[in-house]
Amino acid sequence: MHEIVCPHCRKAFTIDEAGYADIAKQVRDAEFAAQLHERLEWAEADKEKAVALAEAAKDRAIQGLKAQLDAGVTQTKLAVAEALAAVEKERDALALELEQAAAERAQALELAAAKSAAERQQQAAAKDAAIQQLQAELAAAGVERQLAVTEAVAAAERERDEARSGLEKLGLEKQLAETALKDKYETQLKDRDDAIERLRDMKARLSTKMVGETLEVHCETEFNRLRATAFPRAYFEKDNDARTGSKGDFIFRDYDEAGTEIVSIMFEMKNEADTTATKHRNEDFFKELDKDRTEKGCEYAVLVTLLEPDSELYNTGIVDVSHRYPKMYVVRPQFFIPLITLLRNAALGALAYKTELALVRAQNIDVTHFEDQLDRFKTAFGKNYDLAHRHFERAIAEIDKSIDHLQKTRDELLGSDRQLRLANDKAQDVTLKKLTKGNPTMAAKFAELGVAEE
Repeated sequence: MHEIVCPHCRKAFTIDEAGYADIAKQVRDAEFAAQLHERLEWAEADKEKAVALAEAAKDRAIQGLKAQLDAGVTQTKLAVAEALAAVEKERDALALELEQAAAERAQALELAAAKSAAERQQQAAAKDAAIQQLQAELAAAGVERQLAVTEAVAAAERERDEARSGLEKLGLEKQLAETALKDKYETQLKDRDDAIERLRDMKARLSTKMVGETLEVHCETEFNRLRATAFPRAYFEKDNDARTGSKGDFIFRDYDEAGTEIVSIMFEMKNEADTTATKHRNEDFFKELDKDRTEKGCEYAVLVTLLEPDSELYNTGIVDVSHRYPKMYVVRPQFFIPLITLLRNAALGALAYKTELALVRAQNIDVTHFEDQLDRFKTAFGKNYDLAHRHFERAIAEIDKSIDHLQKTRDELLGSDRQLRLANDKAQDVTLKKLTKGNPTMAAKFAELGVAEE
């Protein structure tokens, strides 16, 4: 039973395990739906932002290309205007030269009137040649102007084609970017769909656990209804000892008035929802249940299951699977109490033997304790003897080491005394004669000092 306080009226009320599990499931489902909706909204917002950013980038690129194109056209127009102005300037210069040549020709004609006809003809021919040359130069200037205009137009067309190619390239890049962006968001949406599917599977698994806990609550409730009348001295509690790495669901132990255990059972409850992703079989849990029964010291192991609902074997009643694992049974929830009663009544037949065995053990307890105390005394005495023996051996070894060290010190001292005696003998044997032997200078010095040689 759980006690819950209302957040509005502050009143406390209690609900059973099934109601508490139902409320918890509702809260988890609501939170899951809210989180799922929120994540989907985030994904849609991210997609809209990315599309808006892509459109803005595309517009900026198009505006930049348009500005570049306008600048290129303007530059081309300026170049054409400059070329035309230069051609006009050259044409005006040639026209001025032509007028000057005509004036010079008129003057020459006036001057040649007084000369001979031959000179006039020569001068006229020269003037005509000059005029023709000027006309040819004027025609060439016109051709050059036409070529300049043609080149300027061709350059403008080339720039226009390049701008058009740039626009097409930009459109292709935009299309590729849109495709990449679409693929990216399709991948993100697929990842989110996978995440949603995983969350749904997790929810299904959580629901399976809640269904299993509901079966445990049902069995515990059925037992507690009969505890006071049918099992007054029985122990039936959750197995919370997971020191060995695993644990069962419930442990049942029943005792007589003298406290002697009649029967012990390790229970495991298994169930799953219809929408569970992975379907289990009953035999998947036999090995673990037998391990828990052995580790917790229980005599029997019972699997209470709703798995394999279409199996005719498990729907018939109590199923003995002792051929697979010793003293193990599989039952549906409706056979939970009958199986406990059956095993308890079967164990009552052996209760007399257990009581007699307990009495014999009680009578022999003093002898057993005396033998245990004697063994402990022998063990302790042996340990103390070993410790004392090791200490004695270590002390003897230390003494031997000290003796060896002192002996070495004595030998060293004797050696030093021997060396000192030899040195003293050598010092006593020293004479002036020996010192000055082979050294006339020192002999003369000692002679001057009046020291006689020995």
